[in-house]
Amino acid sequence: MKTSNGNNHVLDYENCKKIYNLFFKRVIDWILAIFLLIVLSPVYFVISIVIIVETGFPVFYCAERGGYKNKKFKIIKFRTMIKNADKIGGGTTALNDKRITKIGNFLRKTKLDEIPQLINIIKGEMSFVGPRPELLTYTDQYTHEERHILDVRPGITDYSSIEFISLDEIVGDKNADETYEKYVLKRKNSLRLKYAAEISFKTDTKLFFTTIFATISKMVKVVFKVGN
Repeated sequence: MKTSNGNNHVLDYENCKKIYNLFFKRVIDWILAIFLLIVLSPVYFVISIVIIVETGFPVFYCAERGGYKNKKFKIIKFRTMIKNADKIGGGTTALNDKRITKIGNFLRKTKLDEIPQLINIIKGEMSFVGPRPELLTYTDQYTHEERHILDVRPGITDYSSIEFISLDEIVGDKNADETYEKYVLKRKNSLRLKYAAEISFKTDTKLFFTTIFATISKMVKVVFKVGN
């Protein structure tokens, strides 16, 4: 009987996770994304104008990523690099990468380049909280276990986003792709798997507010440094 009850508890927990992932999480994401898109529309406008003045169009950078159920989608960010940057460098941004524009450097350090992903959330391609979407080069190499990362929608933030909030400083200014693949990728995937296993309203709420706090702290440091 104890074994049976234990199995029932596990099944109930898994069912709750599945219902939350497929329905409630999606509803919360959609409502919050619509609200924030309206509130942040002036910020979108200002950032767009600054990008156009500095380097012209396009304002947004769109690139393919591995998505929910391994379905490809185009992630949307404010463009922070020179045009055709992906053709003259690797997929990992190095420290002090020369491809990054002046406004792009500020947007990256303050994470403001990520806010266009509200559009991805509204379209159902992403979530506020979920494994950061990875390059197809890497998702195509996922192991059988790592493919569970794709069982949940990718997100703007998760455990790995918080731990590697200053990724460029970690990979350094030389051989960024090699350093990322050798020292960062496996760790990020283990944190992505951790999120996929622990997905819940409680986990999402904790990660959401932890990210806000970490981002604001980084913004203050960036602005203070710029001021100096």
